[in-house]
Amino acid sequence: MSHLFEPLVLRSVTLANRIAVSPMCQYSCTDGLANDWHLVHLGSRAVGGAGLVFTEATAVTPQGRISPQDLGLWNDAQIEPLAHITHFIGQRGSVAGIQLAHAGRKASTPPPWQSRAETLTEAEGGWQPVAPSPIAFESGCRVPAALTQEDIAGIVMAFARAAQRALAAGFRVVEVHAAHGYLLHEFLSPLTNQRTDRYGGSFDNRTRLVRDVVTAVRNFWPEELPLLIRISASDWLPGGWDVEQSLELVRLLAPLGVDLVDCSSGGTSPQAVISLGPGYQTRFAEQIRRETGCLTAAVGLITAPAQADHIIRTGQADLVLLARELLRDPYWPLRAARELRHPVPWPAQYLRSAPPHTPPYLPGG
Repeated sequence: MSHLFEPLVLRSVTLANRIAVSPMCQYSCTDGLANDWHLVHLGSRAVGGAGLVFTEATAVTPQGRISPQDLGLWNDAQIEPLAHITHFIGQRGSVAGIQLAHAGRKASTPPPWQSRAETLTEAEGGWQPVAPSPIAFESGCRVPAALTQEDIAGIVMAFARAAQRALAAGFRVVEVHAAHGYLLHEFLSPLTNQRTDRYGGSFDNRTRLVRDVVTAVRNFWPEELPLLIRISASDWLPGGWDVEQSLELVRLLAPLGVDLVDCSSGGTSPQAVISLGPGYQTRFAEQIRRETGCLTAAVGLITAPAQADHIIRTGQADLVLLARELLRDPYWPLRAARELRHPVPWPAQYLRSAPPHTPPYLPGG
């Protein structure tokens, strides 16, 4: 029997299977508003059978966007277009999730297909990036402005208000983005956080903002709905954030109401040397799950159904998140079910085109 297609219960939410659509930036918004592209992009993955469908990183402030074309949830006008999408996802039997984010020093960049520029100027539609410390991501990037403690308090509230709007838009899972070198991760890593106040220096101080955000979001997010967090388990650099600090952070976050840790890595520096390969980050999910008892998700070069099923079956993670593979094939979960010989319902509209099969694993044919 396939373990990949076992349900997963997170508080009052039950995912139909262990397959999730990883947040993937689309750079296709105006003023942070979702549109038809997002409906088709996210909706087709729900039709394809993913149990959980995440939006791209959704900015909690205009300044927190990666690019001017990013999705946002900093005002009430952005609720209704997202509600249209969450309604469709739910109709298809999937659960709609949203990832709330602030880009920090990696903000104010053009979409990757438009320009090689590292940071947009104000004349180009950009803005001044912010960070814990005035350290640029790399040569050619604008030096960010260091946040004041008053600024930090405003960002914490922006995450909480965005979670409140996410609830109004019909999302049933919310994830705090604290990975990939964006703002919350910048506070965690000693490589990017050189503050000397209560938000810098010691482990307790560097993790304070993440703990504050999680607490604030949980205060606005219903008790019966799950709260996830994405972390970079390692900076892949000496002297940076590492798996031991990640373990300690997770031990602090679980009592604050975090239900599952989405385990990624990297993003702090372009100088990081990462050993890429199939499932190269799964070991982080396995170690965090084993040593903390917290549910985890694995992400990163997970492409084959048997590989994904093995991760779940062997207890390395409780959920697998796919990105590029689901861009290539929105119906990957249906194909996986066929390869793993697990019965799943196809959309009625597609029954006549379902692939050949051996009953009862797929309809049609």
